[in-house]
Amino acid sequence: QVHLVESGGGSVEVGGSLNVSCVQSEYTSHMAWFRQAPGKEREGVAVIGGGGNPLYSRSVRGRFTVARDNFKNSLYLEMNRLKPEDTAVYYCAAGWAFSLNPDNFHAWGQGTQVTVQG
Repeated sequence: QVHLVESGGGSVEVGGSLNVSCVQSEYTSHMAWFRQAPGKEREGVAVIGGGGNPLYSRSVRGRFTVARDNFKNSLYLEMNRLKPEDTAVYYCAAGWAFSLNPDNFHAWGQGTQVTVQG
């Protein structure tokens, strides 16, 4: 079973930037970031294939950048121009589909909190 561990996150003021990272125990073709705010469903943020091609949700497109390092089995998310509605627990996920549907991902990290204040 693939194991994933996130790091980064924290608290920032509106308009600021944060980075989150994820390391997984083995390669999978697709890696993604999801987030879940209190009382809301888990939402797909960005997915990236093995070739580096990304797909973003409409809510973060143009502000967030996803990247991966296949040699390190690592996934990164650079978050800029953060808004209060970006506040959530951010999860790294591993799967085999170019999709933002959480049903297509079979392994998940424990999550890391991102809080945007202001």
